[in-house]
Amino acid sequence: MTASDLKVTNVDFLKSQNSAQHHTDAYETTSLVVRRGQAFLLQLTLSRELRASDKLALHFSIGERPMKPLGTLMSLNPRSTRDTSGWHITIAKSSGTECLLSVTSAADAPVGKYGLSVKTGSNIYKPENNTVYLLFNPWCESDIVFLSNEAERNEYVLSDTGYIYVGSVYSIHGRPWNFGQFEESILDTCMYLLDKSKLKMSSRRDPVVVSRAMSALVNANDENGVLLGNWSGKYENGTSPMAWIGSVAILQQYYKTKKPVGFGQCWVFSGVLTTVMRCLGIPARSVSNFNSAHDTDENLRVDVYLNEKGEKLKWMSVDSVWNFHVWNDVWMKRRDLPSGFDGWQAIDSTPQEQSQGIFQCGPCPLKAIRDGEVYLPYDSKFVYAEVNADKVYWRVTEENGRNKYVKLNVESQSVGANISTKAVGQNRREDITWQYKFPEGSSEERASMQKATSYLQPSGLVPRSGFGAMRSMSAGLDNVDGRAVVQNEVVPKSGVELAITNEKPLYPGEPIEVVITVKSTAAGSWTVALAGSCQLQSYTGKVDANLGYINETVKLEGKSEVRVPLKITPDAYMKALAAAEDEEHVHVTAIAEIQGTPEKLTKEAALSFEYPPIQVQMPETAKLNKDFTCAFIFKNKLNVPLDNCKLMVEGLGIFKMATFEEGDVQPGRIIKSEVICTPTRAGEKKIVAKLTSNQVKTISVEKAITITH
Repeated sequence: MTASDLKVTNVDFLKSQNSAQHHTDAYETTSLVVRRGQAFLLQLTLSRELRASDKLALHFSIGERPMKPLGTLMSLNPRSTRDTSGWHITIAKSSGTECLLSVTSAADAPVGKYGLSVKTGSNIYKPENNTVYLLFNPWCESDIVFLSNEAERNEYVLSDTGYIYVGSVYSIHGRPWNFGQFEESILDTCMYLLDKSKLKMSSRRDPVVVSRAMSALVNANDENGVLLGNWSGKYENGTSPMAWIGSVAILQQYYKTKKPVGFGQCWVFSGVLTTVMRCLGIPARSVSNFNSAHDTDENLRVDVYLNEKGEKLKWMSVDSVWNFHVWNDVWMKRRDLPSGFDGWQAIDSTPQEQSQGIFQCGPCPLKAIRDGEVYLPYDSKFVYAEVNADKVYWRVTEENGRNKYVKLNVESQSVGANISTKAVGQNRREDITWQYKFPEGSSEERASMQKATSYLQPSGLVPRSGFGAMRSMSAGLDNVDGRAVVQNEVVPKSGVELAITNEKPLYPGEPIEVVITVKSTAAGSWTVALAGSCQLQSYTGKVDANLGYINETVKLEGKSEVRVPLKITPDAYMKALAAAEDEEHVHVTAIAEIQGTPEKLTKEAALSFEYPPIQVQMPETAKLNKDFTCAFIFKNKLNVPLDNCKLMVEGLGIFKMATFEEGDVQPGRIIKSEVICTPTRAGEKKIVAKLTSNQVKTISVEKAITITH
């Protein structure tokens, strides 16, 4: 080698300049993170000035055996114009021994970790930290995840905190969630998941394939993915799904141990999947569907079985309606489908049903769900049923040792209500039901339903249950019709209606006071046999305790109403509430039979408990790298002690997660915990706190602070 041979002595990745341009400056990593289809700069230091005759090439490689024909090895020569890979490189500036190169990756390049080396003549220079992370690019028009609206990009790609909506259709509340896609080792966890997915490198170009693979890997069911689902109510050897306040601790633990983390339920799966998608650069949001049907055989119908008291029979139902279910939407073009299905696509990582032999779901275009085009991939039938199934109520009685089934009512409008996500740029709920379905009862909705049912297996209106009940069904069935799939809601001719209300908020330790109102809106006199029951249920509809019931005969004259109270004392439910490990809802079911007519009515309501708040005390603004104190104060205003209280707090870019064991907190007692905070990132940051105990599963609060330079 002669002295005149050209050598590279240093490569400066110009990290701060590039990452600001690529909206990647928040990632906590020493490596360069850039987005595909967009130029970034590299500064080479050479052993001498660059001459026209010098050979210089940059090699970018991805995967174990990088090869040019597969698009996994790019050899870029700034002087050559022919390059088939879609990448290109130019010399932006050359003076003395400094040479500034501009590199643009292909807008459909595989996403992942690339290695860089520089070849000059026969010399190869490999920088010390030569990893470059390449992500999807919603800012680039040629990338199929392009999102044109800046505010939406900020929300769905860059926002690392948000809310996940839970509760019931009558009382929706936002649970603060830290997505934390920029935190330490989260990007490496996502890269590890991409490798674990065994996707071909060429498939990593495509967000449709990548998002489907991630919906499978966020649950642990098939390939030792991130989270173990657990709906048993027993969480001894893991963390209760109620206790998480974000995705960071889950993904960091998974990356460290490479073993599934316990435990998740739907909002945890969705929160983690939002983190993974945003981290990779695919716009994503967590979406909550209230009264979500889990229809196990795609017949667009969920059967609810009740006894004479109106109590749900827990051993009978195969299908169920969850108070809420949380999944995700991701934004992309669908080049694999006929035109018109670009935009939001539903994906779901909660393991419910297998798809192509694996627990994965989506992506399925929202437009396909809305229009009833349920033959389109992926899993559109399943998602369609979650937001559109009919609820059929059956009363089960025993006659001569056999079950007799009487159809009580069909509800065609209760499933798939108040579909919710966090609003763009605001701390409030946005209702996106219209993106999933036409207005209930509209002609478009009926047409969509007819189209969808033509693709689904028709099934006659006979009840179904997991215990082979089908064989002894002939006793006491009415309205059996093998063709009817689109159910029409029964409109009572008598004009009798039911309503369920709680007179005052439900506080643990106070009596539960509910009123069932029977109302007549038409002339005439009616005698109504009313049965009402109160149960403690988890959000998936699992019955944990029967609390009480009423059985009364009500007389109505003309337009009038009768209010029937149903009162449950604290003794009747507090033990069951403390014993359950899940957040419980008070579930009230009423059945009314109008005597002298074949009419039967049903009404259900899920009511949520209310809890005292956590107060957060801290300044409104703080300076970067300057300490401040944040205090969390909680007063137990309930008249029951809260056993085994834990307070968890986290502030992304402010302080690491901390847990305070507070023990048992008696009524009236105040607890106060303090954290010293040192902000490491500027901008608006949020602090989230969560209190858990045996009696109250989760009270959360969040507060924003502005960090300035």
